[in-house]
Amino acid sequence: MRHLINETMKRILTSFFVLTLAAFGYAKSITVTVNSTRYQTISGFGAACCDGAMCPFGTDTEPVRLLYGRTSKIGLNIMRMEISPNFKGDITAADIGWDTPYDWQGSVPSAKLVKARGGIVFGTPWSPPGEYKTNGTAQGGHNESQGNQRGELREDCYDKFFPWLNTFLKYMKSKGVTVDAVSIQNEPDWWVDYSGCLYTPQQQLNLVKNYAHMLDRETYKGVRLISAEPLGFTQNYSNALLNDPVAREQIDIIAGHLYGHPPLNDGNMKDAAVLAAKYGKEVWMTEHSVTDNINRLPTWHEQLIFAEELNECMLAGCTGYIYWYMRAHWAFVGTGESKYGSGNVKNKLLPRAYVMSHFAKNVTGSTRLGTRASVATGTNSYFETSAYIKGDSIIVMAIDTTATAYNLKIKLPYKVKSGIQWLSTGNETTKLCKKTDIEITEPVKEIIISMPERSFGTFIFTIAHDEDAIEAPQATTSKLLNRSYYDLQGRRIVTPRGLVIEQRPDGSSRKIYIGRQR
Repeated sequence: MRHLINETMKRILTSFFVLTLAAFGYAKSITVTVNSTRYQTISGFGAACCDGAMCPFGTDTEPVRLLYGRTSKIGLNIMRMEISPNFKGDITAADIGWDTPYDWQGSVPSAKLVKARGGIVFGTPWSPPGEYKTNGTAQGGHNESQGNQRGELREDCYDKFFPWLNTFLKYMKSKGVTVDAVSIQNEPDWWVDYSGCLYTPQQQLNLVKNYAHMLDRETYKGVRLISAEPLGFTQNYSNALLNDPVAREQIDIIAGHLYGHPPLNDGNMKDAAVLAAKYGKEVWMTEHSVTDNINRLPTWHEQLIFAEELNECMLAGCTGYIYWYMRAHWAFVGTGESKYGSGNVKNKLLPRAYVMSHFAKNVTGSTRLGTRASVATGTNSYFETSAYIKGDSIIVMAIDTTATAYNLKIKLPYKVKSGIQWLSTGNETTKLCKKTDIEITEPVKEIIISMPERSFGTFIFTIAHDEDAIEAPQATTSKLLNRSYYDLQGRRIVTPRGLVIEQRPDGSSRKIYIGRQR
């Protein structure tokens, strides 16, 4: 709570300072300088397909239809689903077979649609089956009716965990869904009274180090293993895996959530990303909901705070951002419940979806570039920025929460010959994302753009290759970033084989064939 009060007060004082300057005739001006230093490559953005607002679960695919795919208005490409430990009806564990009795069918229709639109789907266990656990139930055990017994994976069942994940992969494949990744556990550090399982960092290390080889990567080619996803992206979970050479070879993606721990200011996510980049691992933020406890639709200021969180995740080294529910009055698609406001229309895109589209439509597949601004940036600052390169484009983002218009000067590392901007503001006519051209008469490295108050702008410039050769990267956070490789669905590959897409240091890309195809 103190953090929230301090953040609010800082924003109020900053806004007052800017307004005071304006009153005395000082025009607000901000300069953003982009350099050619390259950091992580972004795999994409998404949300969770879980029970709750996705009702009736299993047949309701409308949120996915609205949100996913390049031709959609929002452009999401990653979907998270629960690997439920619950049985269907009266079927017991003895009946487990290729067509598993577990309650996994609900995500299939949405997952099939995401895959058909070129997206990535991954599964997260909320708990292993209850028969594998110390408390004998899939529940976390944190209430009196469950005996307040901590639910953990029994040591004598460690060898059953990955074969259980294989049954999930087999089931989904039998339904026409090739799963791209599976996680160890949802929030292993949070003792709950719903479906959950606790792991210490050492327990997770023992499980991965000694048994992750049982994940059937040969049958389910391309499936990747995601670390457990701690509540606040606590780096002691991921660092334990990455510091062990055996476990490190098994883990492909480091993951976590942001509850109580913003991505930049306390170091959790940012610190985890440093070691992950060293070893060529991706970093995914796999769950967070902003303003989910309010009984109204979020204000425009709160939407900008969400934009800042997305931006800060990118600055912290994140390669994938997955929000919580797709449909909720505080999420992307309206629920139709009038008690939250007249704008909460069933199956209508909400402003937060359009904020997300700035990143999903433009940043997916890009590589982040270094930036600096003439004003303070980062957590609790009124202004934030980031920049990216993708093919022939340089993408610059600017988020400002104050009630004062300003001039934004952008200094680029290469000359550009044309540009467009996507602008979202609190005005009803533009907040859903307005596209306009940026007038550039001849190749330039500096552009001045007029920005309205409380706005979020994404500026996409086309590099003038004939005018300004692109030099090699000055520095990277990973040796893998000089040349990045992707499969034909746009998923990054650490060890490329067969027909792949190669992204080169100059920002260009090409299809090439590497080695023998397995």
